[in-house]
Amino acid sequence: MERIDEILDSSDNDYEEKGTTIPSRNNLTFTNGFYVDVSAIFVDIRGSSSLSRHHRRPTLAKIYRSFISEVVAIMNGDKNCHEINIVGDCVSGIFETKTKGDIDDLICAACRIYSLIEIINCKLSKRNIQNIRVGTGIDYGRALMIKAGYKGSEINEIVWMGDVVNNASKLCNNANQYNSKQILISSGIYNNLNDYNKGLFNWNSSYGCYETNSYNVLMNDWLEKNCRK
Repeated sequence: MERIDEILDSSDNDYEEKGTTIPSRNNLTFTNGFYVDVSAIFVDIRGSSSLSRHHRRPTLAKIYRSFISEVVAIMNGDKNCHEINIVGDCVSGIFETKTKGDIDDLICAACRIYSLIEIINCKLSKRNIQNIRVGTGIDYGRALMIKAGYKGSEINEIVWMGDVVNNASKLCNNANQYNSKQILISSGIYNNLNDYNKGLFNWNSSYGCYETNSYNVLMNDWLEKNCRK
């Protein structure tokens, strides 16, 4: 009961504005939090249930492991990535994007993920395993960073809350569906891109966002040499 009272009675002043700089997680307690302007990306497999109908569990484990490990590697390879979460077959990341160039870099990471899925599917096809479809959603905005868990134990996790996270997840759910491409971004992301990257995207009126199927050139060259002959 005391833990509940401590959380509910904490001061609103304990939730500080941090602008575009993500503070150290070591500065978080179970009664404070930080508001930060960040970019959120969600990447998820479409139609997971159909995979389970076609393949046994060991094969499913191999599919999910290859997808998750390499998406995590791409996100983790970006210097601005601060948090990566895995829930089921969805991988999400929180990125510190202080400049427009940082947001352009995040789009480059999304394009690498697009090409990664093509490479994974190439390798799956060679093993007579069903290909996967993936959706990616990205948004920019204000989020609340808190520590949640059980005080007094080692059970805790950094949680990011706010419209930016919810909208990135929603964009991801809509991506690569009936009339959308694999990468969907919000207007907040699009408006901060350079002219070249803006030219990669088209407006999707059905979902009120921008979309693309843009890829990484070097990874696509590998595909052309190894999978598309």
